[in-house]
Amino acid sequence: MFKGGEKKFTLNDSGSPHVVQHGFLKYPTRLNFYDDAPLFDISIEEFETAAIDRLRILAEIESSAARNRTWEELKTVTNAQCAKYLPLNSNTAKNNDIESERRKDHLGHFILRLAFCRSEDLRRRFIKAETTLFKVRYEGDVFSEREQFLNSRDFNWVPVTKAEKQEHWNELLSSYHGSKIEAERRKAFEAEKYYKVKWTRVPDLVEKRRVFLAGGWAFVPGREQSSIIYHEFEVHIEKALEITARMLPRLDEDTRLMPILDNLSQGFLAGISSEWSNPAGENADELKAEMIDDLSKKHFPMCMRTLHDSLMRDNHLKHFGRLQYGLFLKVLGLSVEEAIVFWRKSFSRITDDKFNKEYKYNIRHSYGLEGKRANYPAKSCLQILTPGPSDHGCPYRHYSVENLQSALLSTYSHRGLTSADLPEIMAQVKAGHFHVACTRVFEITHSSRGVKKGEGIGGGESVTHPNQYAARSMELDKPQVEGEAMVIEA
Repeated sequence: MFKGGEKKFTLNDSGSPHVVQHGFLKYPTRLNFYDDAPLFDISIEEFETAAIDRLRILAEIESSAARNRTWEELKTVTNAQCAKYLPLNSNTAKNNDIESERRKDHLGHFILRLAFCRSEDLRRRFIKAETTLFKVRYEGDVFSEREQFLNSRDFNWVPVTKAEKQEHWNELLSSYHGSKIEAERRKAFEAEKYYKVKWTRVPDLVEKRRVFLAGGWAFVPGREQSSIIYHEFEVHIEKALEITARMLPRLDEDTRLMPILDNLSQGFLAGISSEWSNPAGENADELKAEMIDDLSKKHFPMCMRTLHDSLMRDNHLKHFGRLQYGLFLKVLGLSVEEAIVFWRKSFSRITDDKFNKEYKYNIRHSYGLEGKRANYPAKSCLQILTPGPSDHGCPYRHYSVENLQSALLSTYSHRGLTSADLPEIMAQVKAGHFHVACTRVFEITHSSRGVKKGEGIGGGESVTHPNQYAARSMELDKPQVEGEAMVIEA
């Protein structure tokens, strides 16, 4: 599966690693049941990229379900995420490396199998998200390519003959859902093809009474054929995950893979975010130390607002809280010179000599100006959600119910959040969807800026990084500020 020293690893059908020769797979269609493991060599970097980009999409699918989005809304958001992180173009697309796209899709699926096979809960969530992704792709696929995919597999359905259809005519017609106009419905029914499958393969259609049952068989109209395919996909992935789980202990000896898989399995907790960077040094010239307090009240997510308030109250922050908040401000656009001014003013109870000796070096170090001169990124929601001291964790996860509700009202009441909004937010918290709760708070507190429920930080995307939250909030505020300035000048 990846290159490491002289060995080249891949995954066999059970999901366990073994050494192989160079291989190459063709992908005739975009739709894939992922029957065969990828048989090609990759680097650790490609391993991580393929998995993380796919996990971004699956995490957003689960977030959409938690936010009760309609099917059409979910499709819109999922397609937008796929276009950004995991594009799959049709065979007729020009100027696209179709093989490379499908290879990445194939690879990412199998890597996430390894990450999410290790518990019943992870398997259940992975199967649900993957099946939803398959449904979105199936509905949006080109008809000819979808037919090519269906013809490439044996779905073990039996076409219903004309004689059988005639025999059960009345029963089939009564269960047929179509136009409310009887003449149109009957005409569509007469032209409809039917397939027989064991009723256990279409439980959703049985539940909705959309099929006729006879002798243990379900008579499925062609328009409902997709239900057979979706159920087949779900069962196929479930069996594959169970096999992979039994084989996973073989990977324990590989110290390179297990940490990556451990991190990936946490991906549903807060979505997946790339290292957030400040595009082209935006705000670098305009963000000053004296502006931070006001910005925190208007634009900071609750985790950073909590750190800021603690700093203002105590004139001090513990090391990890200081590191987390300092990197957040750095990426927000605060220069190192202004950062030194900000922290010196905030640490007002100590002398200049103590500040210069114990804190100034660390500030410059976080900007890559001391030590190994690394450009440290700000922490993402996933990193912040990792259990730790309450002064630098995620309030939605680490606060008690009572404290969280009080903190939400005291922090955001001036931005339009009321007690009537709390039940919806707390329901997401209790379900473990912490980043969804934060996203909903963003929507509520920015409704006056035109943000509607379900839009998230834009395009339906959920909050996955504190800087993402703050940057979007500041961006939404700019048009109004500029408009007000124009009115004053006039």
